[in-house]
Order: sequence, then C-alpha cells, then structure tokens
Amino acid sequence: MPRLHPTPAELDPIERASRDEIEALQLQRLQATLKRAYDNVPHYRAAFDAQGVRPEDCKSLADLAKFPFTGKKDLRDNYPFGLFAVPREQVVRIHASSGTTGKPTVVGYTKNDIDNWADLGARSIRAAGGRPGDICHIAYGYGLFTGGLGAHYGAERLGCTVVPMSGGQTEKQVQLIQDFKPDIIMVTPSYMLNIIEEMLRQGIDAAECSLKIGIFGAEPWTDAMRAEIEARAGLDAVDIYGLSEVMGPGVASECIESKDGPVIWEDHFLAEIIDPETGAVLPDGEEGELVFTSLTKEALPVIRYRTRDLTRLLPPTSRSMRRIGKITGRSDDMLIIRGVNVFPTQIEELILKQPKLAPIYQLVVTRDGHLDKLDVIVEARADVSAHLSSSESETVARELSHHIKAFVGVSTKVRVLAAGSVERSSTGKAKRVIDKRPKLTHEQPVGAI
Repeated sequence: MPRLHPTPAELDPIERASRDEIEALQLQRLQATLKRAYDNVPHYRAAFDAQGVRPEDCKSLADLAKFPFTGKKDLRDNYPFGLFAVPREQVVRIHASSGTTGKPTVVGYTKNDIDNWADLGARSIRAAGGRPGDICHIAYGYGLFTGGLGAHYGAERLGCTVVPMSGGQTEKQVQLIQDFKPDIIMVTPSYMLNIIEEMLRQGIDAAECSLKIGIFGAEPWTDAMRAEIEARAGLDAVDIYGLSEVMGPGVASECIESKDGPVIWEDHFLAEIIDPETGAVLPDGEEGELVFTSLTKEALPVIRYRTRDLTRLLPPTSRSMRRIGKITGRSDDMLIIRGVNVFPTQIEELILKQPKLAPIYQLVVTRDGHLDKLDVIVEARADVSAHLSSSESETVARELSHHIKAFVGVSTKVRVLAAGSVERSSTGKAKRVIDKRPKLTHEQPVGAI
C-alpha cells in the first residue's frame, strides 16, 4: 500500500514557511554561530583574523562568502578536541571518522545537539514515509560511525520500533527481516544490494518481503541504482544525506512524494555551492562543491565546511526548503586517467546497463611505466553468477570496456568475478577506488610523469 503524503499538521512549521521566514531565521542563527565560533574556538579566531573578518561583519547571508572555509585537514590539525566551542565536560557524545587516511576527524555533541539531531532524524524518516509504530531495521554501522546511532535516535524520536542490527552478518540480516517484518530499512545502497543478493541465494523473493521503505545514504548512488533496488526489493528507495563533520545522517532527506533530491533542513544548516578550484560562490542550479555552515550546533560549530561532494542546489518542491541534486562525485575522488576526468558514478551507470552485472565493483588504478592504468573489477549478478561461463564473462567484460571507452573516454581492463568476490566494508560503505599509483612528492609537479 503506498504511503500517504503527510498532512500540513504533521509537518514542522518551518517545513512550510516562506522563503523570507527561512532566511531571517538563518541569518539570526548564522550571526550567533559565527560569534560562538570566534569567541570560543582559537582556530576560528585565528582563521577569521587572518581573513580580516569578524562576526559582526556578517550583515546578510551573502556576507558568509567573506569568511574562511573549513576542511577536513583543520579537524585533523586540531585533533582531538581543539575545535570544541564548549568545555569538554559539556560534550555528551563523541563520534569520529575511521581515520584511514591519517588521524580521525573528531566531532562532539552537547545534549541539545543530540536532541536536535534526533529531531532532524525523525523529520527525515517522516519525510521518507515513516510513521510512528513502524518497525525500522537499521543496518548502518554503530559505534564511532555516525550512521547507526544517528538513524537510531531519529527513528526512536519518531516513535518507531527500532531493530539495531548494525552492519555485516548478511544472513542474519535476512533472517531478522523475515522474522520481524520491518516496514523500513536504513542502510547504505550498496549493502542493500548485498541483502537482496543474499535473499536471492536463499530462494527468497525480496520484492515479497515486508519492507516498504528503504532510506539509503552514506555514499553516492545513482538514479539507475535506485531503480534497480526498487524493482528488486519492491520498496520506495529514498535518499538521506549527512556527514559526521556537519552532524550525521539527517542534514537533508528526500520526500517520498517527490523523490527529487534531499531537502536540506535549512533551519539548521546553511548550504552554498562553490567552484572547487577558485572557491567562488556559484548561483543555485550550477554544479560545484557543496559547502555547509551549521546554524545550531553548540559543541562543534562548523563554518563553511567543504564537503567535497559535487552537486547543485535546486529550488523547493515538497517542502519550503531547497534541495540537493544527485551527488555526481567528489572533488577529491575524481580520478585523472591519462588526462581524462573519471568519476566512479560514471562507470557505475554503465555497469547498471549490463543485465548480467551487479553494481558491486572496484576501480583499481596503477601506473605501468609512465602511464596510468585503470582496472574495473565487477561482480556478476547472483542469479546468473553460477551459470556464467568464462567465455560469457569475457564477452560481458569486453562490452563494458567498450562502453567505458565510448562514454567516459578511457581504456580499461574489466574483470567479471563471481557474486560475493568484491571485498565488503564492515560498515557497509563501498570502497569504490583503490589507487595504487606512487604518491607525488614535493619535488614532482602535479601532472608529472
């Protein structure tokens, strides 16, 4: 049965406010946030002073462009608690990134921050079609990763019955879905495909299970993957957006009635799109890098945080707030292969057009002499994997390689593996790119070969 659209009475007043009301609230909260950061965080005081700006210079939302950006390096340089704007004793929870590329990025939350996060998580799940009393199966990872607990508190705040499964143990995931009959699943889209494949392996038709809504986030995914999941699992696939440095899941979320891009909860976050090269602010509708400023965070306010996600800002539809377009890639995961810009999502779209392939893949970049080399490792779909001969695998690989060359512009070596062969992350987030090229040293100019 399709979910009913929410009535106006079910929405928070800000979700149907006028643009003037939203922007007036944003300016008031922005000015307070800039002052809190300047007065309480030495890093921000030094960064503002170096830029020649002070909090009182912000007279309009456009004035935010005068202030410096914050990057992941700033969080690492101030590890662990240097960006906290409150005494550490007022921080009730700490989350951190995995730290796979160095020190982890640490974020903290006051009690009010946790309450706001739970409220926004509940708002997001409600926007996706969830209602009090629904059973919500959470397969995001718990722990320092913000996904599991962020989804958990939001679902509880909405009034759902929560199944805190966490990631991994795919057979047990399927068992609990079959036994508990949840209405909602919250998980990464790539791990949802793993669950669907496991159901198929067990002889279960995923489209016949109890799930009605899938709330998917924590990694970029395409409309083609949405269509794949919806067709195979018989549910509405809805996009949720968040990142730990800004809050966690629930910074923005799609509405089930339109499914046209996550609505930014603009009463708590101010979004900009910038040119990733120059830092110049771009008008709504133009593609660039997404930047967020928190408006209500107490423990760790972030000013103009560069997410590295490439997208565009779209006008309001189902709610009164602007939306994020599909994430087309990241400014820091774009691969340059022999002078050609390559994004994993481009190759994913081509994989999804191949009926015998699952959208579970890795891009492995190496250097052969002076030239870069790209290998694409992709799994066959579980329902055809056991019956796919080596000659058929080679044919499928040649076809995909041909399409990548034609549409992306790079030559690749494609290997088609059996279902379950590509390494899975313990958190469910797909590791799409493995770059084995030698790192540039300070003596090597960019582009040197």
